[in-house]
Amino acid sequence: MKRAPNKALKPKDKRALIAVDLGAESCRVSLLRWMSGKPEITLVHRFGNTPREVDGGLRWDFAMITAGLDEGLRKCAAIADEGVRSIAVDGWAVDYVRVDADGTPLADPFCYRDERTIKAERSLHRKISPDRMRELTGIQLLRINTLYQLYADAQDGLPEGRQWLNLPEYVLSRWGGAPVAEHTTATHTQMVELYSRQWSREIFQEAQLDLACAPKIVPPGTEVGRLRGPLAELPAFRDTVLIAPACHDTASAIAGIPATGNDWAYISSGTWSLVGTLLEQPRNGAAAAEENFTNLGAVGGGICFHKNVNGMWLIRQCIDQWAAQGRAWTAPELVAAAEKIDKPHGLLDVDDPDLLLAGRMPQRINAQRVRKGFDPLDESPSAAPVFASLIFHSLAARYAKVLDRVAFHSGKKLKRLFVVGGASQNDFLNRLTAEATGLELFRGSPESSTVGNFAVQMAVLEGTRDPVTGAYAEQVSRWAGQFVAALEHAAPVA
Repeated sequence: MKRAPNKALKPKDKRALIAVDLGAESCRVSLLRWMSGKPEITLVHRFGNTPREVDGGLRWDFAMITAGLDEGLRKCAAIADEGVRSIAVDGWAVDYVRVDADGTPLADPFCYRDERTIKAERSLHRKISPDRMRELTGIQLLRINTLYQLYADAQDGLPEGRQWLNLPEYVLSRWGGAPVAEHTTATHTQMVELYSRQWSREIFQEAQLDLACAPKIVPPGTEVGRLRGPLAELPAFRDTVLIAPACHDTASAIAGIPATGNDWAYISSGTWSLVGTLLEQPRNGAAAAEENFTNLGAVGGGICFHKNVNGMWLIRQCIDQWAAQGRAWTAPELVAAAEKIDKPHGLLDVDDPDLLLAGRMPQRINAQRVRKGFDPLDESPSAAPVFASLIFHSLAARYAKVLDRVAFHSGKKLKRLFVVGGASQNDFLNRLTAEATGLELFRGSPESSTVGNFAVQMAVLEGTRDPVTGAYAEQVSRWAGQFVAALEHAAPVA
């Protein structure tokens, strides 16, 4: 992997840093320490996360999540006897917490996969057209976006509360930070104007949402306060700064790619696959809008220009069903078994809206196959490798088609592809992707969001005070290069 200039950067302050990464399947708390002058990153605490049905709605158990994060911070404090300089939180976008006047949650947050937004999306589009929404925001229209969720809240008569905060920013606020909306997560709400980078009054008005309930938008790398409360009483947390990094985990993951040049694209591969490239300016013409590409905020004032593609969600949902039937496949053994299966006849449309829903995934896949005129597959656990092979081949083919359009819209001549995130370790899918795209594929860090989180913290702490400049983005890239090298990732795929 080519990186930004590799002269080692040395921190002025040798205290540790903590990066929190909220994941829709697991949450992680990682510690960065400087050992003999070199960075050492340790995953200190990890715990599973899954939504649950509560009173007919799909919600996150946020008491469990916050308790797990507090435990992670305590473990870090016990290790880092040199003290902790800063804490930053990234996570998945679109979901949020509604809080009262004291900052207390009114209820557990809904999961973006809750089906209430199906009706809300249709209803809202009768008030403000999808074309107008796209013109204002430059954001791909997805019913999971915060806008449709807040509109569903209003339709269901739920109280607005004093404010709503996206999940990473809520965690920072809970620990003592000012309540803000960091720009990269704010853009994913579908309520931010593309060029002004502020909340769209028109969208709030048409959706009949109270603009006063929306937090102030700040750029990635903003210091939001100092750690307060019981955790701050621990010796390691004296004068610990709270930082809003690129709070959207995808933006953090892209910040964790220390690549130079203008010939590379990325796939941030996990529950979702985000397939795209970094741009200095948005692309929001008619063709990009028609194909539903998105222009999300990136570190340094840039744009993550990409498209959502269904990802390892498909495999995870299948694995969960087969486990319930008595065969507990692990992802690595299923990948190995799938590699031995012949290339499937007939590929999936992995972005079929039905495949975005939870439950009965083998049956949903077969329903699509039947609609396309193909024979259904054996849905028993013993046939799992056949399903996995079909999913991986279908994902690789979809990646290739999307990347062709990325090159078209961006005007770039793409040569390199960086795959980051948890699924970057799937060598079978990586090989299929390299073959389908014809690009030189590099495997980045599976914890790229954490790398980018730490890199943003270091860039702002070490004196690059304006987090919307090219100089700031360059510093983030340089720090990321050191952290990726420390983790010994990014070997090219053969």
